[in-house]
Amino acid sequence: MTAAANPHRGEASLQVGGADLRLRPSFENLVAAEEELGSLFALVERASDGALTLSEIAALLHHCIDSDERPSRRAIGEAVMAMGLVAATGPVRAILAQVLQGRS
Repeated sequence: MTAAANPHRGEASLQVGGADLRLRPSFENLVAAEEELGSLFALVERASDGALTLSEIAALLHHCIDSDERPSRRAIGEAVMAMGLVAATGPVRAILAQVLQGRS
């Protein structure tokens, strides 16, 4: 069972297939996301311009779920579509805020 997300650590949650999964923007998870998506600063800029693609959203969320609990990319994409892009911006915003602000 997944531990609850701790917003004080920059964590958020995402419901996939009826399960609440913790999004954890750890160094390792963010490096993996950056290797696929390119610069996280550029990703933040695209997000602020409203220019993130569905693929980028799913990839970022995918990489921020710990690997032992990570569902398929397709399941994450389907969860994003089920909640809608507007609702999906909440967890994405939490991850990107952590990238910019760091842990307090």
